[in-house]
Amino acid sequence: MDRHEFKQKVIDFAHTIGIDEIGFTHAEPFYEFKEKLIDYYKKGYASGFETGTVEERTEPKRSLESAESIISIAVGYPNKLPDAPKSRRGERRGMFARSSWGVDYHTLLRRRLTALEDFIKEQAPEVECKSMVDTGVLSDREVARRSGLGFTGKNGFIINPNLGTWSYLGEMLVSFPFPPDEELIDSCGDCNICVDRCPTGALIGDGQLNSQKCISFLTQTKGYLKDEYRSKIGNRLYGCDTCQQVCPRNKGINTTHDDIVLEPEILKPELTGLLEISNKEFKETYGHLAGVWRGKKPIQRNAIIALAHFKEISAVDTLKRVAENDPRPMIKGTAYWAIGRILGSGALDYINERFKIETDSEVKEEMLKGIQEQTEI
Repeated sequence: MDRHEFKQKVIDFAHTIGIDEIGFTHAEPFYEFKEKLIDYYKKGYASGFETGTVEERTEPKRSLESAESIISIAVGYPNKLPDAPKSRRGERRGMFARSSWGVDYHTLLRRRLTALEDFIKEQAPEVECKSMVDTGVLSDREVARRSGLGFTGKNGFIINPNLGTWSYLGEMLVSFPFPPDEELIDSCGDCNICVDRCPTGALIGDGQLNSQKCISFLTQTKGYLKDEYRSKIGNRLYGCDTCQQVCPRNKGINTTHDDIVLEPEILKPELTGLLEISNKEFKETYGHLAGVWRGKKPIQRNAIIALAHFKEISAVDTLKRVAENDPRPMIKGTAYWAIGRILGSGALDYINERFKIETDSEVKEEMLKGIQEQTEI
């Protein structure tokens, strides 16, 4: 089959199954990216969620020995939430990042990649394929960049002319030599808004990110959140969209798909309702979201911090029950900390009394920490 004709057939089919953008590149190693990746690890910027060795992440044929090409796909996702409930005193709400709206994007992309793979094999049964979504060893963004889907912005996202940064990315290794697309030559120019507006200074300014400082990463960790970041996460339960929200290239873009169903009450949930929710109810209500892949513990910790951020007095009774009854030290400690932050010196008697009962050293440290700015025990 003619390479160009086959490529056009794949493109045309892709657009019928909800793939917004598709690009093609060769399967040779990512030499420049390898150097950047080594530097990224040396500087301690890695999140720890990355998969694979440097070689596996930069040499596609280690994943599929017969690979001749890589197909990169982008599916746009919405960034506007119609009928979003208001966060008001007595009913404070948290927020899931937009990448977690609707069905888990891993599922959404795999459906499309599977359909695309089936189509390719119908046309050419001998072709071998291997798809990856986020958890694969290749860098989705680097594959997309080399495939011509966009350029790397200063915020590290791939910026596509039609989708901006609001897109899910995935790729497929194939043993067919599709004609590669040209890389998109563009840049952020003098614009530095995302770097300047990053709440924690996690953006380096050259497209690199220090994951250890990134709120999106921090909201997914399971332990105590470092003190210097607690005032930064606001009401974020999972992820952070600041560097995308301020990007001028995203102006006027809001892509929607029928299989991305928006649920306002779930995506912007009431915070206190999250604190005592059972495992079963949590899974039934939030289990389909990509943002809960680490379980309910980080979400509950972030909800407690958000209540402290709002200084939500109406949540104190709930926080006390959590502090006194939750078996997990980190959740107990964070709840005590939040009580101190909300009530200040008004929490002294309560904290003093509970301090005599609690035995975990880290919990006791959090109890003192919450009110130390106002007074000393």
